[in-house]
Amino acid sequence: MMTSQQLADELKRIATTQVSDITRAVKEGQKSIALNEVRDMARRLSLLADAFDPTSATEKAEAVDDAQAA
Repeated sequence: MMTSQQLADELKRIATTQVSDITRAVKEGQKSIALNEVRDMARRLSLLADAFDPTSATEKAEAVDDAQAA
């Protein structure tokens, strides 16, 4: 389990890196790259949330499995 300080540090690292990449892509007029960076940030935050609360990751996996079975 992560401490609150470790979580805060990781959130800051993800936000700083991704926002920098998004800003650069927008300034260069590269809309698709900016959107990819937003998706990447969402994926990283989701992975971090799953690491912080593994029960939510299990619930998500079960929901996906149920949706694919239907």
